[in-house]
Amino acid sequence: MLIGRLIGVSRYRLSPTPAQEQVLAEHCGHARFVWNLAIEQHAHWKPGRKSGPGFAEQCRQLTQARAEFEWLRGGSIVVQQQALKDFAQAMANFFGKAHRKPTWRKRGQGEGFRIVAVKAGDVRRVSRNVGEVRVAKVGWVRFRWSRAVPGGVKSYRITRDHAGRWHVAFAAIPQPIPAPKTGEVVGVDRGVAVSAALSTGELLVVPTLRDMEKARLLRLLRKLARAKRGSNRRSKVKQAIAKLKARETNRRKDWVEKTSTDLARRFDVIAVEDLKVGYMTRSAKGTLEAPGRNVRQKAGLNRGILAAGWGLLVRRLEHKAPGRVWKIDPRYTSQTCNACKHTARESRESQALFLCVACGWRDNADINAAKNIRDTAVGHTVAARGGAPSGGPVNREPQRDLLLVG
Repeated sequence: MLIGRLIGVSRYRLSPTPAQEQVLAEHCGHARFVWNLAIEQHAHWKPGRKSGPGFAEQCRQLTQARAEFEWLRGGSIVVQQQALKDFAQAMANFFGKAHRKPTWRKRGQGEGFRIVAVKAGDVRRVSRNVGEVRVAKVGWVRFRWSRAVPGGVKSYRITRDHAGRWHVAFAAIPQPIPAPKTGEVVGVDRGVAVSAALSTGELLVVPTLRDMEKARLLRLLRKLARAKRGSNRRSKVKQAIAKLKARETNRRKDWVEKTSTDLARRFDVIAVEDLKVGYMTRSAKGTLEAPGRNVRQKAGLNRGILAAGWGLLVRRLEHKAPGRVWKIDPRYTSQTCNACKHTARESRESQALFLCVACGWRDNADINAAKNIRDTAVGHTVAARGGAPSGGPVNREPQRDLLLVG
């Protein structure tokens, strides 16, 4: 959500007691119920009918529902009203074509709620590695003080992931990383085998599960296929799978944060390919009338792209280095020789080798593409300053004295 400037979050690991965890789960259920009720109200709307109720009307309806149902009245009014506020903001983003239309929330997926109007004394540090946050109807809940909490926090969100872990995220306005002002430009080529290849010659790979962890995940998936639906055994297996996948997700996010920070500190301009990751990772199943082709191969490619964190890396670069990330047309960047600029599909002999058929230039295929991305960005920078990237005539206004000659 954008409010003047980018709103970021600083997330910390919560450590609630069993009693506190039960109340937190109830808050999640109330927020999910209110959200889904708002979705249902707007689902009945059709062109020509009266518009769905707004935030003020829904708050009045919530007050009536709390007076009628004791289980809803026992929850926090702040949590429930904020769920309606979030829904109103989501609908505004949808009509503003900034986000997709809000969808139903399911139990166990995207569990969480938001608290606003946070006061200065609602967050405190207990010891070197422990902090506490005040939650409505719960009291003080401890979290791991892994870094300083941003100052001026006005709201926070508590979430629970698939692995059953609780987190608290404080909303704050992050400060962008200042440019080094060295004039350095770097090209970044994103791939599956090599997550990010830099024009400097560096090859960066997202850390994934280790071989032993992959073998255990495969055993758990086979065990899940044999488990009876609804059984306790199946729920335990799903919990174990979720913990492994959460570990992989944490490693990918940690890699993205460290890589984006390093690039923002080292280079003035960061050039990346303008890839539509959402379209690239769509399913190829097709329909019954027109089934897709190579569906399994496409599904494997989709998993590889998502595991490499293509979209997340560029998104965090734009957050940390606003205005310094250039998106370049990706066409022919992997088929063009960086030495002689000859373009040929045959020059890309393999995933890792680029051998130009014209001049014999030999380089890593991903690094060669990253250099082409960098050179294109340098050309765009020159053109933006008033000249042509190819060294052509400089853009100049007509000279008045020459126009008067005659």
